[in-house]
Amino acid sequence: MNTRRTFIKQSGLLTAGLMMNPSDLLKKQKTVGIQLYSVRDEIVKDPKGVLQKVAAAGYNEVEMYGLSADNKFYGLTVKELARVLKDNNLKTPSGHYAPEKFLFDNGNGDDVKNFCEVGHTLGNKYIIIPYLKEEKRKTIDQYKALADRINKAAEICKQAGLQLAYHNHDFEFIDINGEHGYDIFLNNTDKDLVKMEMDLYWVVRAGYDPVELFKKHPGRFPFWHVKDMDKADKTKNTEVGNGTVDFKTIFANAKLAGVQHYMVEQENNYKPEIFSSIKTSCSYTKTTLLK
Repeated sequence: MNTRRTFIKQSGLLTAGLMMNPSDLLKKQKTVGIQLYSVRDEIVKDPKGVLQKVAAAGYNEVEMYGLSADNKFYGLTVKELARVLKDNNLKTPSGHYAPEKFLFDNGNGDDVKNFCEVGHTLGNKYIIIPYLKEEKRKTIDQYKALADRINKAAEICKQAGLQLAYHNHDFEFIDINGEHGYDIFLNNTDKDLVKMEMDLYWVVRAGYDPVELFKKHPGRFPFWHVKDMDKADKTKNTEVGNGTVDFKTIFANAKLAGVQHYMVEQENNYKPEIFSSIKTSCSYTKTTLLK
């Protein structure tokens, strides 16, 4: 039987938990996700089996990619996929969706609205723009026009109760007459409407320091792609902890960044094989980086 003292103690713990910064709470729980592009070749062949293996590797969350034109993921309807995720105790706070008609053709927003509907069914909180085709990002004027459209797309997401974010590569850091596309996005989009999913590997590969970006734009980065760089070949990935990215310094600045979700990603160079690789990355992230 609970005594009054026990009740007060438990209530105090609950209150303390509610008052914690979301990133601190996630670190305490050691919640780690994976971008499913990491297992792209396998998941298209056996989505149910692969999601079981992802969960068995220790992951709590997955980030979606690969929505087809007929609104399916790897041959599964959105509702079917939602059931598979639930069966494996996997949550999906985010998905990579490319609203190209709205961004590049001044569309009416139907593609953005569709992604929001898909996101709601899966339990997504964030709609993330994953990539920009090369011909769409050659000039600063293109970046500025895109920033304006991204703001408008973010308004549509907000109306649907979702948040828009942008995922970087290294091309946003290319010097274009003394300016950079990433700065254009950060400075010309609404900081409350448009968040950033920082791919740590690509920032480091471009020659920039993630922590310096956190200092300039605190709280703007609720998602990280935790991706390591191979020691022998910087064009390749490796398991988290086996490469050259200084994750310990970066993770020490998690609160400054505003990070809420850590998404492991490895696109190549799996050793000894893919599921062993993602398990190694999950374990290192939980036991070493999220201490």
